Amino acid sequence: MLTLQKFNEARERLYNKVHYTPLLTSITLNEQVGASVFVKAEHLQKTGSFKIRGAMNRVLKAKENGALQVITASSGNHGQAVAYAARSLGMKAIIVVPKNVIAAKERAIKSYGGEVIHCGTTSEERLDYARRLIKELEGAEYIPPYDDYEIMAGQGTVGIEILELIQSPEVVVVPIGGGGLISGIASAVKRMNPAIKVIGVEPITANDTARSIQAGKRLLVESSSSTIADGLRASIPGELTFPFIQTNVDEVVTVTEAQIQEAFRFYLARMKQVVEPSGAATLAALRGGQIQHQGGNVVLVASGGNVDLDGMDILLHS
Repeated sequence: MLTLQKFNEARERLYNKVHYTPLLTSITLNEQVGASVFVKAEHLQKTGSFKIRGAMNRVLKAKENGALQVITASSGNHGQAVAYAARSLGMKAIIVVPKNVIAAKERAIKSYGGEVIHCGTTSEERLDYARRLIKELEGAEYIPPYDDYEIMAGQGTVGIEILELIQSPEVVVVPIGGGGLISGIASAVKRMNPAIKVIGVEPITANDTARSIQAGKRLLVESSSSTIADGLRASIPGELTFPFIQTNVDEVVTVTEAQIQEAFRFYLARMKQVVEPSGAATLAALRGGQIQHQGGNVVLVASGGNVDLDGMDILLHS
């Protein structure tokens, strides 16, 4: 289902609707890790994260299907993207978020015209509620946060852009929540150059994908809501995304909360970039020594930059 043609179709659909994000570099970082590091700056993307790629691709499809409104479940970034996409297409959006949603992300959803509903603290709770609610709404279509081929195809356009900017990186490092981003990027990259190594990164308290790969089946992790990386709080890999991860991702590593905090501070202090904890997880893994490389070109995906300014103390002072 995720052919190179599908990724190219998504790219054509997203033309002039999302940013072609740059690669950022840091001499200090290169010297620290002994490699040429490039940061794919999806924190500078529209709505502040990569999520607009998959959301816009999928909401456009819903519009083609005749939907008048859309509903989704999200920890924040996907909800913002869906609300933005829906408004741009003249549609209503309902976003089911956790009770402990980052305040800045909820405000952004509302600013894009989305209606917010709070439900539970885990991804499964809000996903289940959104799926039940869709049955009660007329002319509505459900937009999955990650477990959908159009979502994965949209996210995979990040991979196409990476290989246009750097033809043969040694390693591409991607954060993992539900798996939509890494399944899309890994599938696109491997189809263009199978020799490139793709590594996924999860918080150690939300290591559902790492544990699932080890077990050979999808496993539920109940502690996932405790990590500061709120965008990576998925408690179980997606049913559709997991097989693509098993096939195309070379390795999944985990990082601690302290490593994520330190990576956030590095981005802010040394690169002058605001990258949210979820997006900083890839840098955390590289600086922490979890990413093995031979000193070549290493690409880190900084997946988002939506930080709650009122809650930055925990990130700046650990």
